[in-house]
Amino acid sequence: MSKMEVKTSLLDNMIGVGDMVLLEPLTEDSFIDNLRKRFDHNEIYTYIGSVVISMNPYKHLSIYTADKVEEYRNRNFYELSPHIYALADMAYRSLRDQDKDQCILITGESGAGKTEASKLVMSYVAAVCGKGQEVNKVKEQLLQSNPVLEAFGNAKTVRNDNSSRFGKYMDIEFDFKGDPIGGVISNYLLEKSRVVKQPRGERNFHVFYQLLSGASEDTLKKLKLDRDFSKYNYLSLDSATVNGLDDAANFRTVRNAMQIVGFMEDEVLSVLELVAAVLKLGNIEFKPESRVNGFDESRVKDKNDLKEMCELLGIEQAVLERAFSFRTVEAKLEKVSTTLNVAQAYYARDALAKNLYSRLFSWLVNRINESIKAQTKTRKKVMGVLDIYGFEIFEDGDNSFEQFIINYCNEKLQQIFIELTLREEQEEYVREGIEWTNIEYFNNAIICDLIENNQNGILAMLDEECLRPGTVTDDTFLDKLNTICAEHQHFESRQSKNSKFLTDHSLPHNCFRIQHYAGKVLYRVEGFVDKNNDLLYRDLSQAMYKANHSLMKLLFPEGNPAKVNLKRPPTAGFQFRASVGTLMRNLQTKNPNYIRCIKPNDKKAAHIFTDSLVCHQARYLGLMENVRVRRAGYAFRQAYEPCLERYKMLCKQTWPHWKGPAREGVEVLLTDLQVAPEEYSYGRSKIFIRNPRTLFFLEEKRRQCLEDLATLIQKIYRGWKCRTHFLLLKKSQVVVAAWYRRYAQQKKYQKIKSATVVMQSFIRGWKARKILRELKYQKRCKEAVTTIAAYWHGTQARRELKRLKEEARRKHAVAVIWAYWLGLKVRREYRKFFRANAGRKIYEFTVQRIMQKYFLGLKNTMPSMSPIDKTWPVRPYQFLEGAHTELRRIFHLWRCKKYRGQFTAEKKAIYEEKLEASEIFKDKKALYPSSVSQPFKGDYLEINKNPKYQKLNSVVEEKILLADVVNKINRANGKGAPRIFVLTKNSFVLADQKTGQVKSSVPLPDVCSVSVSTQTDGFFALKLKEGTAAAAKGDFLLSSDHLIEIITKLHRTGVNHDQFNIDISDEFLVQFKQDKVCVKFIQAGPKNGSSAACKRKNNRLLEVCVPSP
Repeated sequence: MSKMEVKTSLLDNMIGVGDMVLLEPLTEDSFIDNLRKRFDHNEIYTYIGSVVISMNPYKHLSIYTADKVEEYRNRNFYELSPHIYALADMAYRSLRDQDKDQCILITGESGAGKTEASKLVMSYVAAVCGKGQEVNKVKEQLLQSNPVLEAFGNAKTVRNDNSSRFGKYMDIEFDFKGDPIGGVISNYLLEKSRVVKQPRGERNFHVFYQLLSGASEDTLKKLKLDRDFSKYNYLSLDSATVNGLDDAANFRTVRNAMQIVGFMEDEVLSVLELVAAVLKLGNIEFKPESRVNGFDESRVKDKNDLKEMCELLGIEQAVLERAFSFRTVEAKLEKVSTTLNVAQAYYARDALAKNLYSRLFSWLVNRINESIKAQTKTRKKVMGVLDIYGFEIFEDGDNSFEQFIINYCNEKLQQIFIELTLREEQEEYVREGIEWTNIEYFNNAIICDLIENNQNGILAMLDEECLRPGTVTDDTFLDKLNTICAEHQHFESRQSKNSKFLTDHSLPHNCFRIQHYAGKVLYRVEGFVDKNNDLLYRDLSQAMYKANHSLMKLLFPEGNPAKVNLKRPPTAGFQFRASVGTLMRNLQTKNPNYIRCIKPNDKKAAHIFTDSLVCHQARYLGLMENVRVRRAGYAFRQAYEPCLERYKMLCKQTWPHWKGPAREGVEVLLTDLQVAPEEYSYGRSKIFIRNPRTLFFLEEKRRQCLEDLATLIQKIYRGWKCRTHFLLLKKSQVVVAAWYRRYAQQKKYQKIKSATVVMQSFIRGWKARKILRELKYQKRCKEAVTTIAAYWHGTQARRELKRLKEEARRKHAVAVIWAYWLGLKVRREYRKFFRANAGRKIYEFTVQRIMQKYFLGLKNTMPSMSPIDKTWPVRPYQFLEGAHTELRRIFHLWRCKKYRGQFTAEKKAIYEEKLEASEIFKDKKALYPSSVSQPFKGDYLEINKNPKYQKLNSVVEEKILLADVVNKINRANGKGAPRIFVLTKNSFVLADQKTGQVKSSVPLPDVCSVSVSTQTDGFFALKLKEGTAAAAKGDFLLSSDHLIEIITKLHRTGVNHDQFNIDISDEFLVQFKQDKVCVKFIQAGPKNGSSAACKRKNNRLLEVCVPSP
């Protein structure tokens, strides 16, 4: 039997009890003892029915390999030993096969392993779902969103080195096949107070330390940062480094993850600039400065950090400095400006830092959602994974507004668990008429009502106190709580009307205590009002809106002076309560699956199991109540119709169709299978199965039956396939035989024809050879006669030559003697004139030596090989002027040729485009000189890389020569509308800038000419040939910042098709549908702005005002 065929069960080789429903006896001690026994043997997962208990091992276990994934894939929940993969597989198969939306609720304390559990669920689903390039891309993006969000939203705390300081709910969307097609992430209540202050022993968010540790020196220099953590006030130093965390490697991981998710390089740099700005913001300090009216005004001490921050964000330093010193309060028709003292300035600085970081985090979540959202609009199946902060109780009583909000969220999750697991379990049994023993359990709805009641809830009173006019402090809020909530059984305060807490010294005067489902929590009221207000002065919002940074206007939209909203923004408590309400409604629409995470100890160490800590968590998670409900009832229930539909093949009477009521069919089925009656009960609409083994028995029988059915289908299919193949072979044999007979006859004919040709060739060859022999004999006779005559003529010629040579020898002797005599006479005469000719000889020799020295000196002083080097050695002598100039010209031509030979094809094309632009526009277009130094980039929009233009990229199949944003001029008003201009080898395309939808596509052969002005504007008109399909809507009047490049590339591509004319004139006609409009260019003064403006004068004239240079 192969490895994949090995069958096991959670009851085989069991350590302790794998399912708490089977635990005997059921007590709290035996429950904890069973968890400890399994934990000691590295069995960290235990079931309570379909609920998974997960113990944090604080070490790496080899139970998450690819083999484990395959082992749990498509297996029954109770078939193998308990594992988180079993729950993930059950949820995924229910979503894929039964079309039920799922949600996986992961709950537990901070440090219990919720984040890791959510990663394991997502990685399992990614491993078992479909494959394919697009599916793998979606899975990779969904998985890689985790490192990005953890870097910006997780931090080291005293309980957890990677604690989630925000709540995350991810809806993973699947298509009808069960393949992931996208996702949506929701975040809840980022702990932004951690940005400005961290408790002792804890760190700020990971990204600050990762940036300083892992960024390159160039990046840090660009961000104006230093690697030393101690230089930044917002970074705590006592826990700056954490064992087991490599911040530098994690930074590289985050950068790679952002690239996979779909962040552009400029977006990543913008995010890092904002992170650096937060660090710089923390270093800004203030000093008091007295004014004439006696009030103190805050001033920035050292403006260097302020200056660097303003440079990062693109803000005027004076604007931000004033926002830290003054606050403007606006009423309906009044505006009052007040000074800020030092304390208020520090509050404003910290509020700005918290808001800047939290809004950046929200923008990151939205940006990730844009990349991972499903592209199709068809109906989608959804699996939600909730990873939210765990219940927090600080023993020193330093629980503040953040812990109150976190614990409120956990109360709501516990309420969901109570409603959907305990109460729904009992109600379903009663509704189905199954005998049920009622179990009492604690319903925490009373605690939720204490916190969220719209009238007397703590959050409602906190909002009411924040909005109340007059002096509002944390003490007045506590007084209000003491007045309204004094009699509530889960609220305790020493100053309340309830006298039993007056002498409770464990309860300080400035605190109140709530008895949560997880235990009593003491909250210090200090800071509740300020944190709930979450107030950011309008002056700071407006200062941020004025920044030139690409993200600031998106992060601070309320700073827009044109949209001033005097309405007070909603409080932090109100926003969180609304988001939690939305989350609860979302969870209630899905089928829940629970993972209850427990941490075994507070030391974050392996092999340590603290009984009291685990017992405390088991109590507030309601695990014992859950076990009791499962033991008192049935482990599995299903409606009769789907049950019969699933198992009808196990009985001959129900297969293939049962014509009676579904319940009777199920009864016949179970009776035929001889299932013990005590193992099941019949409800009004469902069948209830008590023991998971019974369910597994049915599944195993179904699997065997399906295998038999598959074998039968295979047999019938193979028979049909073989018959079809035989008939095809028979038909093919007839065709092949006919073709073969034809082929054999053709081959026989060719053989006879070939033999005849061979015989003919032999006979013709014999005749030819006979004639050749006769001709050769005749030729040989003629050659013999010729040879004899040649020998005779040669003999005669040699005799005559010998006679002539003897006669010439005599004549030569006489000539030599005569020559010697004449030479003697000449030498005698030459001696008389030697002195007169010596000067000329010396001059010629001297000139020859000077020329030799000149050429040797020129060789050693040659200029460089650069064509732009205009140096040349100095001319040594005046008479060398002509040669010196000619040599300089020849050398320059030679080195230019050498330089051109080094060009690559790409560089040569660039220079050819520049040269062609020069031929077209030099001394004709005033805009040309400014374009000479600008390189022709071509694809300015990076369409192939930018996911925003994915749709446009799929439409344009040819290579893109140029892609830029141009303005299409409207004839009606002369205004421009932005369009994407894409030029290919055979056409140009105009598309909408926002959506990428193609508006016009014109073949280049339809373009007859282009018209431009002689001035510095960027307007040009593309004129189309009359009678073409593209000319129906008329010519195109466009404006671009890269006019020279566009016209040059159009000309280069247009020449390959037809004659392409370029008209350079300050007045030309443009055809708009049926009318011709004159476009006239005039020069205007500097007051009209720095760019050309087009105005409509009348129906036949558009006037373009070009500013003077």
